[in-house]
Amino acid sequence: MAYTAGELFCVWSAGPGRSVYLHQSDDNVNTIEAAGYFNNTDDTLNLQAGDLIHCVIWSGAPYTAGTRPNGYSLQVVTTVDPAGVVNTAEAGVSSAGALSSGT
Repeated sequence: MAYTAGELFCVWSAGPGRSVYLHQSDDNVNTIEAAGYFNNTDDTLNLQAGDLIHCVIWSGAPYTAGTRPNGYSLQVVTTVDPAGVVNTAEAGVSSAGALSSGT
């Protein structure tokens, strides 16, 4: 699946690369972390490297009858290419470092 407009909200902003967002979706973490899931050009977003996206993963379409949150991921915007494709990596602590490899 791809990002759906209206599922991402800026909850705090202190300028480019210092904003915090909330994203709610039934997409899994691997889908969300894939290059191009968020896209500044065709999704009319203004994500910048360094922005944080708190992702709440739902068991079905968010806020519909019978669904519930069943996962969470903190994504960090790592790069935004000239075409507006946003790359993220899942933040966490592991022996490999603070960010997953991402794409």
